[in-house]
Formats: sequence, structure tokens, C-alpha cells
Amino acid sequence: MTGRVVNNLIEVRQGDSFQINFQFKNKCKPIDVTGSTLVMQVKDAGGNIMFTCLGEVVDAKDGKMILNITPTMSSIAVGSYVTDIQLTGADGSVNTVFPADVNAIGTFRITEQVTTYVG
Repeated sequence: MTGRVVNNLIEVRQGDSFQINFQFKNKCKPIDVTGSTLVMQVKDAGGNIMFTCLGEVVDAKDGKMILNITPTMSSIAVGSYVTDIQLTGADGSVNTVFPADVNAIGTFRITEQVTTYVG
């Protein structure tokens, strides 16, 4: 699983899988994410949705969720896009968890691949 998350940037090689792991806490204690949803959208400069990735609960009581970016999702054109990730709690509260800086815009970057397999 290739990719990286650094500050306000998520970077993935075109056509690759990438998994982003989360553990939600409040004052160092896990938040129970039962009934919560985690959603990432990636949009181009015109605001067109390139893809939406829905999170999966790994361990609700320990606050663990993941986003699985598939090769289909990362097969969009090489370049930079805008993104954010939002957690909606069972109580309806909405929190943007990426980017963490409320004054920043998240960037989702697709880098060029070299190898393509045709089998």
C-alpha cells in the first residue's frame, strides 16, 4: 500500500491502493465511533467530484476506522486535487478531521506510475 499523509497532503501513486488509518480520541481516550460515518471526497479545481471514499469501522469502541483508496479511485489523471475528510458522529455532529488546520485546504495528489501490467 503506497502513499503518504503529510500535514495537509495525501499523496498516492496513480493506480495504487492506499489505506489511511484513523484512531479518534478525546483527551487521550478513544471515542466510540459506533454509528459514525467517515467520508473523503476528492474534487478537481472546478469542484467536480472525482471520487468519494467511505470509511470502514475497524474497532468502534477503540475509535478505529480506515479509508481504503482503491486502484480505481487512484486511476484519475496525475495532478493535484482538493480534499477533506469528515467524521459524522451518531449524534449528527460533523467534524472535519483532515486537514487538521482549519485555515488550510487539503490536497490529494496523484503521482505518475511507471509500471502497467497487462495480463
